[in-house]
Amino acid sequence: MKYLTTLLLGLFLTFCSREPTVVERVQSSGVLRILTVAGPATYYQGRDGPAGLEHDLASRFAAELGVTPRTVVVASGAAALEALSRGEGDLVAAGLAVTAERRRLVRFGPAYQETLLQVVYRQGTRAPRTAEDLVGHQVEVMAGALEAHQLATLRAELPGLTWRETPASQRGEILSLVHEQLVDYAVATAQEIALLRRFYPELRVAFDVSPLTSVAWAFPRHTDDSLYVAAVRLFNRLRANGELDQILERHFGHMGQFDYQDVRGLMLHVAQRLPSLQSTFEAAAQRTDLDWRLLAAVGYQESRWDPLAVSPTGVRGVMMLTRDTAQRLGVKRREDPEQSIHGGARYLAFMKESVPDRIAEPDRTWLALAAYNVGVGHLADARRLTRQLGGDPDRWVDVKKHLPLLSQPQWHRKVRHGYARGREPVDFVDSVRHYYDILVWHDQRRQPGLPPPPPIPDVPDEWLLSVPAV
Repeated sequence: MKYLTTLLLGLFLTFCSREPTVVERVQSSGVLRILTVAGPATYYQGRDGPAGLEHDLASRFAAELGVTPRTVVVASGAAALEALSRGEGDLVAAGLAVTAERRRLVRFGPAYQETLLQVVYRQGTRAPRTAEDLVGHQVEVMAGALEAHQLATLRAELPGLTWRETPASQRGEILSLVHEQLVDYAVATAQEIALLRRFYPELRVAFDVSPLTSVAWAFPRHTDDSLYVAAVRLFNRLRANGELDQILERHFGHMGQFDYQDVRGLMLHVAQRLPSLQSTFEAAAQRTDLDWRLLAAVGYQESRWDPLAVSPTGVRGVMMLTRDTAQRLGVKRREDPEQSIHGGARYLAFMKESVPDRIAEPDRTWLALAAYNVGVGHLADARRLTRQLGGDPDRWVDVKKHLPLLSQPQWHRKVRHGYARGREPVDFVDSVRHYYDILVWHDQRRQPGLPPPPPIPDVPDEWLLSVPAV
């Protein structure tokens, strides 16, 4: 007994004298310190607070550890790695490309994306075809970023190659310099270019200046590997249960192929047609607890904001309501933009109410948009098929893969509501998300000092009728 007591006491003293692991220290402090870089593909301040791919992933990791995420924004990837080496953060989540040089400095977690660097120029100017064509021109990059390192590698063969590194600018601002023809070219990641070309439609991709490279989080090498192992487990689980695909789809799933004419058309109509309709979109959004820019995006997808639009099937108005739907909504004149917009808002709100409460945003909104386009019944069929085929019916990333099956006989014969053009709601949702992003960007960039928007008009009560079940 005396021997056992001595042994237990020894084990206790050994445990007490042991240094806590990184995970234990993080959990003891209650905070996970995340080093990141601001950018459209990483971290930014959105309408409801911090947003971005890295924010979502890091917040998920913090929740897994049972702590609060504390984000520290630094100027560049290089600055983030330096701050990590000084112990100013627990990890770097900044869209870092994995390189051999960086591997000597840090321990990289599992890859969750791939990226490459591209040269962009403005349409109407001479397009560079090779790195040699950059010599003698103004080239803009972010200071301390991989782009500058890649150009330095190219300069070994092209001594005349020069560029300017801008430490204070956001990447979007650097691309805007090319769009405004203040510099000739810029180098950025493919993800950032895809996101920002929608706002700067004259930008064109010239060529790639790097191979496809993995993107991963970085952890210190001089500490134990407990936090690294926890991140590996998290990413393995996110990949296995489909949550990683869901998060990536949330940020990049609606990018699609860039359509220059489409974006230019939207910009033109933002200037010419939206001003007369914006106050009505705002009023309808206020009445239905929706984002007016989302309603405007739906209206643009439906009619290009044309109150007199008519489809071959007879739907009409800004929100392209059918006759039956308009009657249920109390809309007497579909060509009246106020009636159409308020009716469409009520209909979208009802579609959102039809989506189960357990489904979180933004999937709840994407599913509601699909129902707005194809109907509640067909969406329910697609969600049942998704479950039967091993997907998650509560995730848009899974449902969008199965909606097109409703147009195939071997599937639509097995569902309750039969045939539907299932590809259309997928394209509809992607387009609305695309237009919504542009409208949000446009709304945020309005200069202070401009006249305030028109006051929100009152709405007759008969336009606020509850929508009966369909």
